[in-house]
Amino acid sequence: MLTEHEKLLAGQEYDYRDPEIQKLIQKARSTASKINQETDVKQRQALINDLFDQVGDNLALMSPFQVNYGKHVKIGNDVLINTNCNFQDSNLIAIGDRVLIGPDVKFYCGEHALDARKRFGVREDGTRYVITTTRPIHVGNDVWIGGNATILAGVTIGNNVIIAAGAVVNKDVPDNCVVGGVPARVIKGLPKIEE
Repeated sequence: MLTEHEKLLAGQEYDYRDPEIQKLIQKARSTASKINQETDVKQRQALINDLFDQVGDNLALMSPFQVNYGKHVKIGNDVLINTNCNFQDSNLIAIGDRVLIGPDVKFYCGEHALDARKRFGVREDGTRYVITTTRPIHVGNDVWIGGNATILAGVTIGNNVIIAAGAVVNKDVPDNCVVGGVPARVIKGLPKIEE
């Protein structure tokens, strides 16, 4: 039998109020709060390394930022995360190398049913709970995500991509292009980066 946390990571319905999940969330919020206030570079880096599952070289993480779990976030090398970003990492969020994330960008791994009758479950004791499912988000290398963009559950963003400011990305993005709009669509191609 899977724990609620294992169900979460498997993309199955899970109970958000599960004690293990709540403990993970509280730890992440506490650590993120400390990171947002810490001015000592070495202590801040130690907190960042403790919070996230993987942190590459040369991460520039601007405060403030928010994260649900932290341990579901993998960050590559030479990444800039600007102010007020929100990582709703109820599943894996994997960020590649040389990624620029503008201010106020949001990553949302959680989803709820389109059918309103399927958004709440009932526990054995009769109390109700919100039914949530999750899907991972993957961001390739050499990506620039403009300010106030929103990346939704299940999206994979290819390599050498620009996401325009304010875009809502609800489907996969191919390599070498600019996308924008609500919902985001390909606006134009970009020359392939020669290695």
